[in-house]
Amino acid sequence: MNTVKCAAMCLAAVLATGATASETNGFMAGFARIDITPPIGTPLAGYYHRRVSDGVRDPLYARCLAVSDGKNRALVLSIDNLHLCQSVFQKTRETIARKTGLPIGSVFLACTHTHTGPVTYIPADLASGGLNMNMKVEDTELVNLSNMMTAERCADAGLTALADLAPATILMGRGEAKGISFIRRYRMKDGTVRTNPGANNPKIDCALGEPDEQLQLVRFVREGKPQIALVNFQCHPDTISGSKISADWPGLSCGYLEGAMNGSVCAIFLNGAQGDTNHIKTDVKPGEVVPRHYDMAHHMARTVAGAALAVWGKCSKVEAGAVSAGVFDVDVEPNKGTDEELKTAAKYVELHKTGRGSEIPGVGMEHTANVAAAYRMLQTSKMPDTVQLPVSIVAIGKTLAFCGFPGEPFTWMGTEVKARSPFAMTMPGCCVNGARGYFPVKSAYTIGGYENATSRYRAGTAERLVEGMLKNLDALYAGETGNNRQ
Repeated sequence: MNTVKCAAMCLAAVLATGATASETNGFMAGFARIDITPPIGTPLAGYYHRRVSDGVRDPLYARCLAVSDGKNRALVLSIDNLHLCQSVFQKTRETIARKTGLPIGSVFLACTHTHTGPVTYIPADLASGGLNMNMKVEDTELVNLSNMMTAERCADAGLTALADLAPATILMGRGEAKGISFIRRYRMKDGTVRTNPGANNPKIDCALGEPDEQLQLVRFVREGKPQIALVNFQCHPDTISGSKISADWPGLSCGYLEGAMNGSVCAIFLNGAQGDTNHIKTDVKPGEVVPRHYDMAHHMARTVAGAALAVWGKCSKVEAGAVSAGVFDVDVEPNKGTDEELKTAAKYVELHKTGRGSEIPGVGMEHTANVAAAYRMLQTSKMPDTVQLPVSIVAIGKTLAFCGFPGEPFTWMGTEVKARSPFAMTMPGCCVNGARGYFPVKSAYTIGGYENATSRYRAGTAERLVEGMLKNLDALYAGETGNNRQ
């Protein structure tokens, strides 16, 4: 790990039209975008049943930002996928590190969490975890091919972005994308908690929180090359459903932003703390038109791109500084079931695997929660009593930090990190260098719902991850290495 150098902040709202090496003190940025769309016929991830892709609505990409201070380099990749299973994450990062020559801890690999991307489970995962709800044995060849393509093309994106490095200045700004993200957990009038209870359900009492509608934008303005725009917003990307491959609104938003800037901008989207939000509005007014499926994806993409454009000219120019990166371990405890719960879980999993899932109790998301919780308990029963979860950071001076959680963080985790981080701007990311499921806040475990029922880790995990992230953000800000395991 390299020491983070001090960098003075310049908060004047200065617009830049280009950057020379002397102006940037050696800081450089590069970009790449490479198609990672799998073959038609590859099963899709995201649901608790098998879906085989039968077409492509829009392509999937690996988008990569490369940063360098002249000595230290790091990559921030955002790929259009639900997540990569743990072994595929590891293989992909190792491939990127091998091809680029970077330390593996300098590879920040995030997934947008689209629910219309390919399954990544491999046979070893199926054997150990029973995760065959999304695929069959005959799918193995295509899944392995898709995984190999993802690893190699992400590595190619890293190489291309590093080759594209050019002197850059940094501009940052914040805005809001209103009315497209909603807390999806509700307290019902009978005291129970439900996820996605439906529009205008008279049994709803209130939502359990407020969405984070803040949008963060970083512009890397380069001499003689397109600007790079990195957008950070947070909401679950599951608007489309069906069996067509799509990047959903995160990928579409990049296209809208690039189109609005007539090709002078290359865009990357980093999805934030989205574990307890989605696009579903429950209080639909009479006569109000609510877009559905692919129309909703485009509506959200236009809203996100529009919010970025609204703040574009208000961005402040800031100094860069040394590039540093690392992966840091946080100790947590698995969410194991009791002996009696494990018996019930084994029964439910058998029913689900043999096509008798209708015999599992519950309606709607309650039924889904019971299925997922059963699989979760069988998986966690094989885990040790303490495990380590990685949090990942790429920092630029004292100005900008990308911080990644290895799963789906609740909204509070993102707002807490942004509020308490010492950096001028901190961008949280979901599904970064790991796919460990939901991280509900402690209070969620006592009131029910889908997310905590399926979480692989005990109450208090979200809070531990936040404190671990902040501890290491503080260390990097101060020029220390923390417990970095490059």
